[in-house]
Amino acid sequence: MKTTKHNGVTLLELDSAGPLLATDQDAADLIGSTYGTDADVIVVPLARFDPKFLDLRSGIAGIFFQKLQNYRLRLVVLGDIADAIAASKSLHDFVYETNRVGNHLFAPNRQTMLARL
Repeated sequence: MKTTKHNGVTLLELDSAGPLLATDQDAADLIGSTYGTDADVIVVPLARFDPKFLDLRSGIAGIFFQKLQNYRLRLVVLGDIADAIAASKSLHDFVYETNRVGNHLFAPNRQTMLARL
């Protein structure tokens, strides 16, 4: 885990290796990891989320987005999800709307993420 700054925004970037994130407690722990960092945005590689994260029926994505929203933190999901988007209209619509509104972000890579922040 490292903290970086970009355009005046403090990013807490998780490593791609580590335990899978899937529960309400995992979301709370993620928020707790920001204390003392002044982080505005938490960047989580897709590989850190439970594989069911992109299945909207599982509720995992909703848990994380809502919990971070409640604490006025932004979540960036970093990773290529093009195949999952192509396979699910509801996921496609969710990602499109999430990126359009801008509170949270799905980005295929770090360069794209930085350009959108």
